[in-house]
Amino acid sequence: MNKTRENLRKKFGRIGILMGGDSPEREISLKSGTAVYQALKKEGAECVIVDIKNTKNKPKLKMDILNLHLDVAFIAMHGDFGEDGQLQAILQELNIFYTGSGPKASRLAMNKIASRRIFELNKLTVPKFVIAESGNFNCDGLNFPLVFKPSNLGSSIGLSIVRNKKEIEPAFLFARKYSREIIIEEYQPGVEIAVGILEEQPLPVIMLKPKEEFYDYKAKYTKGLTEYLIPAPLEAKIAALCQAVALKAHRVLGLWHFSRVDIILRDGKQPMILEVNSIPGLTPLSLLPKAAESKGLPFSQLCIKLVESAFK
Repeated sequence: MNKTRENLRKKFGRIGILMGGDSPEREISLKSGTAVYQALKKEGAECVIVDIKNTKNKPKLKMDILNLHLDVAFIAMHGDFGEDGQLQAILQELNIFYTGSGPKASRLAMNKIASRRIFELNKLTVPKFVIAESGNFNCDGLNFPLVFKPSNLGSSIGLSIVRNKKEIEPAFLFARKYSREIIIEEYQPGVEIAVGILEEQPLPVIMLKPKEEFYDYKAKYTKGLTEYLIPAPLEAKIAALCQAVALKAHRVLGLWHFSRVDIILRDGKQPMILEVNSIPGLTPLSLLPKAAESKGLPFSQLCIKLVESAFK
């Protein structure tokens, strides 16, 4: 074993890559976790894959994690349990260092309703929206087209674009499969961009140009269906504004170390926040790694940096 690899093992100890879960985002989580595992393993870190399949039996899960004798947990779980603060609270209880934000901030970021209210209180622009639950999906006051989406999921799962009244009920029922509370918002025309935050600093702005009409699940995870422009071809002052808005959104939620902020740029100059991801994707097509790489930080080094942040 060369000196660098030996030092890495001494520095971090045993790293558990926590992935999977039982949310609708399980498959994406497995891809993220596998990519992280391969990157850290390549650098010589001591890693073990931890595929969490049952999140309901917390006492057993706690014991299973303890029995792994981890020095640090790299959380690569998306969706319920992994991204909403529950797993973070367990790791804190077990005194295990972990990557990413704490329980409260994770919970706020995961809940699109709670986070939007915080954004509005802090003078950050969000789309006009209403909250629907049970059988009530009143869209009065909103203009078509509309976006229906679950309040607590990412990866565009459960999302529909609604263009007329006939499409409202099917879109509501589809989103209702994944969440009790549904967000109905006005569809925002404009350019979709993303700003990664790393070590409390914004990364270069990414502009997304899907080859189909919307940047949906298929466009996100199918190679070749979206063009990524990094840095985004924006005026310097507009790019700086988007970065400042993204960093403020990250901070007002109380997030730590890293996140990814999704934004619609209206009229080429007004950033409007869609959501903040406390555990952004870490697949080969994911945006945070692309932005980091554009600044000269390859994926394996990004993973190392994220592990380092767990000890801060």
